[in-house]
Amino acid sequence: VRCMLNIWGVMLFIRLSWIVGQAGIGLSVLVIGMATVVTTITGLSTSAIATNGFVRGGGAYYLISRSLGPEFGGAIGLIFAFANAVAVAMYVVGFAETVVELLKENGTLMVDEMNDIRIIGAITVVILLGISVAGMEWEAKAQIVLLVILIIAIGDFVIGTFIPLDSKKPKGFFGYKAEIFMENFGPDFRQEETFFSVFAIFFPAATGILAGANISGDLADPQSAIPKGTLLAILITTLVYVGIAVSVGSCVVRDATGNINSTIVTELTNCTTAACKLNYDFSSCETGCQYGLMNNFQVMSMVSGFAPLISAGIFSATLSSALASLVSAPKIFQALCKDNIYPGFQMFAKGYGKNNEPLRGYLLTFLIALGFILIAELNVIAPIISNFFLASYALINFSVFHASLAKSPGWRPAFKYYNMWISLVGAILCCIVMFVINWWAALLTYVIVLGLYIYVTYKKPDVNWGSSTQALTYLNALQHSIRLSGVEDHVKNFRPQCLIMTGPPNARPALLHLVHAFTKNVGLMICGHVHMGPRRQAMKELSTDLAKYQRWLIKNKMKAFYAPVHAEDLRDGGQYLMQAAGLGRMRPNTLVVGFKKNWRQTEMRDVETYINLFHDAFDVQYGVVVIRLKEGLDISHLQGQADQRLLDASTQFQKKQGKSNIDVWWLFDDGGLTLLIPYLITTKKKWKDCKIRVFIGGKINRIDHDRRAMATLLSKFRIDFSDIMVLGDINTKPKKENIAAFEEMIEPFRLHEDDKEQEVADKMKEDEPWRITDNELELYKTKTYRQIRLNELLKEHSSTANIIVMSLPVARKGAVSSALYMAWLEALSKDLPPILLVRGNHQSVLTFY
Repeated sequence: VRCMLNIWGVMLFIRLSWIVGQAGIGLSVLVIGMATVVTTITGLSTSAIATNGFVRGGGAYYLISRSLGPEFGGAIGLIFAFANAVAVAMYVVGFAETVVELLKENGTLMVDEMNDIRIIGAITVVILLGISVAGMEWEAKAQIVLLVILIIAIGDFVIGTFIPLDSKKPKGFFGYKAEIFMENFGPDFRQEETFFSVFAIFFPAATGILAGANISGDLADPQSAIPKGTLLAILITTLVYVGIAVSVGSCVVRDATGNINSTIVTELTNCTTAACKLNYDFSSCETGCQYGLMNNFQVMSMVSGFAPLISAGIFSATLSSALASLVSAPKIFQALCKDNIYPGFQMFAKGYGKNNEPLRGYLLTFLIALGFILIAELNVIAPIISNFFLASYALINFSVFHASLAKSPGWRPAFKYYNMWISLVGAILCCIVMFVINWWAALLTYVIVLGLYIYVTYKKPDVNWGSSTQALTYLNALQHSIRLSGVEDHVKNFRPQCLIMTGPPNARPALLHLVHAFTKNVGLMICGHVHMGPRRQAMKELSTDLAKYQRWLIKNKMKAFYAPVHAEDLRDGGQYLMQAAGLGRMRPNTLVVGFKKNWRQTEMRDVETYINLFHDAFDVQYGVVVIRLKEGLDISHLQGQADQRLLDASTQFQKKQGKSNIDVWWLFDDGGLTLLIPYLITTKKKWKDCKIRVFIGGKINRIDHDRRAMATLLSKFRIDFSDIMVLGDINTKPKKENIAAFEEMIEPFRLHEDDKEQEVADKMKEDEPWRITDNELELYKTKTYRQIRLNELLKEHSSTANIIVMSLPVARKGAVSSALYMAWLEALSKDLPPILLVRGNHQSVLTFY
């Protein structure tokens, strides 16, 4: 009922006859057929979406937004609400036109035709606003009565066609005549009208198909009512439109004077029109007449058995459609505002009274409608609406195609008679028809939809509707991941894919930002968090943390994943993550940890666990990166009380880095990771002004030769550098005071077995394997001196660098005690700018070609 009332609107009674006049019977049927194809495909798509779950208020906006997501939904919601507001104007102007015709027949115009339409239209829309605001309880009951009036009016016209009266012949109506049918079959476009301009004026007649879906919230069983009702309405109304087009084209000539004296008395020799054959001479109409299909918009009234019934039909059709549009536009707009997609429109979401009526939306719709009523020309308003409705239909069809393409398990409509490819054809048809109707308006609509789409995408509203866009994103990711698994690794495609042991990601922001600088848009970044402690408690924390920290990463624009695990200790957790994190080829290959700053104060068992992480990483072919900041990385203990130095340090990599240096200390070849990381950092916007300086060890007498060799190597790797420094004094003995400071640092960790009895020493060695033996200290003296010397050189050459990247010294598993190894790292990296100690897994990551 809703759909039929809307489709049999103003066009049926006051434009169809004019369309037949312009396009002829043949092309008019084609116009109706084309509109029907578009609406039928859209009707099938609407049925599919409407039967895929519960449909709430908001009509087309609800359907599109819940299936395609807020980006398209938000854009179409605004356009669809606006189209409905303009439709109010179209129906009201159609009503006013008819009233003015009646006034004209009785010779009682107020000002002139145009202004009368404006005045009557404005008064009408004010009354309609009053009715819709007063309440809609009786509106649905009124619809049935209006439909009955409409059907009677159509019947009245059909009966009229069989009763040709002599008084109507001067106005061009002769009853069914073969010669009139033949004459009117072909087109006769005048006043610059074309097939497509006529189509544009007719198309709004077909736009009522969503009227049923628009009141989806009020239907008892929308799942079965929407498909049946919509498709039946399209079928019935199409048959009626075609029938009336054919019958009016068979009964009424294109031009008539309306003058009783046009009867032919004498035989005319050069008269070939159908009217001549029927003894009427309308040849004077070349200068312009009032009657006939071309000139009189009220042909149906004239033909009908009882003209006032047709006027009643026009009044009921136009006013009911105007009222329906006046109600649905604010409701759609309110639904859009409630979803808070455009925060600026939040004020229109408020509803009043027990039915939550959108009064502010009514006022806005009223103002838009009034603006368009002042145009006062149906033939100007109709194409504007066609454009906006077609955009909505295109997106409804596209939604069905998109949802089917995404193969989401949630897409299972109860309505089975749709096809994703037909829906796609429907969407393309709508876009083509938009261009054909009016190319610049179509372009404008596209630009508006695209602009709104980009705005919503950028703003990312906090909604989650399980849209097909999400489903398709998943499907693409899945297919690409599987395709990637079939690809062999190649050195040219090597990317640092980092597993960072961050704990909670917001606890060590500096660690995150620094790694993000070389993985963003290049490689994978996974934030590992090992939950220790009682299992049940940890499992609870795991699930809440997962959502919380993944959101935190997204909010802070970190292109990273969060991976929590539960384990007995850090080493187990690290092993789980290194073995199981990632997917297919998207797996980490580099372990990143912060330097354990408090190693001297903490239990040595924890230090052993920490160092074993490195060995575990090398075992599974990972590279290792240890990052140290002078101030420390962990800010999780700063609840309220501020340690400003630490806070500043934790945000230093978020700022633009300016013109400074990244110093690379290339001490041995680990496959090239030590060079690749600095290169990747300099490709980022915040770091692009930084220069890479390379330091290498060499012999005093071969400095030039070594520098040239390194420069050749770097140019082959295509890595830009500003300077290469060869350190000839890298192997000299460190300063005495620095050696003394080192010995003082390790004193608490020494075993001093020579001063103890053999048994005591052995027992101690067994209980505390991390202690440093005298033998070990003597054995690794050169290595110890090297770390102390390197620290001296680093302070001398790199104390102003933004960041230092250096090869990480590695001790063989079980050969060096944990305390000595930590002391080396401490001695090497203390009191320096941020330093990355890097060790690749000795697989080449750089290539010459």
